[in-house]
Amino acid sequence: MDSSSFSDLVDFLRMQPLLTLAIAAIFLTTLGGMIRRSAPMAGGFVRGVGNLGLLAALLLTIAQVTRFTTGNDFALPQLDMPAQVVEGGETRVPMDRDGHFWIRATVNGVEQRFLVDTGATLTAISPRTATQAGVPQRQFPQAVNMRTANGNIRAELATIDELRFGNVVARGLDAVVAPGLGDTNVIGMNLLSRLAAWRVEDNTLILVPNHPQPVTES
Repeated sequence: MDSSSFSDLVDFLRMQPLLTLAIAAIFLTTLGGMIRRSAPMAGGFVRGVGNLGLLAALLLTIAQVTRFTTGNDFALPQLDMPAQVVEGGETRVPMDRDGHFWIRATVNGVEQRFLVDTGATLTAISPRTATQAGVPQRQFPQAVNMRTANGNIRAELATIDELRFGNVVARGLDAVVAPGLGDTNVIGMNLLSRLAAWRVEDNTLILVPNHPQPVTES
């Protein structure tokens, strides 16, 4: 393996902390089994550490998948995954002439335009929006495949401190920075599913959050 390939491998593993943890745990488990023959206590200890690493990787993977695919919100501050809070009052969004619902929202106080996409698993922002709004990268960067109405795209996990539109306020919102969307920002199901209700009536999207918030005039 040349230096370039090794560097690419290291960069990939840095983007996949759970995979790195699992690989390290498998290595320790195998190593412990090998040295256990000549040094039973040391080998047993190393193998035990490897087994604990595998268990941790499994539990963290289950928690992350559950967080992003259900309405359950698991707070994992040690992995920079804070609890999410969505608040606000009913907001009505008329359908645009292109047949989509577009929302003027603020990301950390910076105004941006968002497409409401019920086919998107996660809320997504463009790299330009992330830079302008100061959306930080996670402590442990991790790439994911995001499902949208137009197919799957590659993206990197992030957290939006505050996303606000109408009477809806989402704080500590899981999101992704998605170069594959160009300059488009998307409000996904991870925000919509945490509202009290949402529906479409007479070409109007009606969002009913759990707790009313005052409207901030721009």
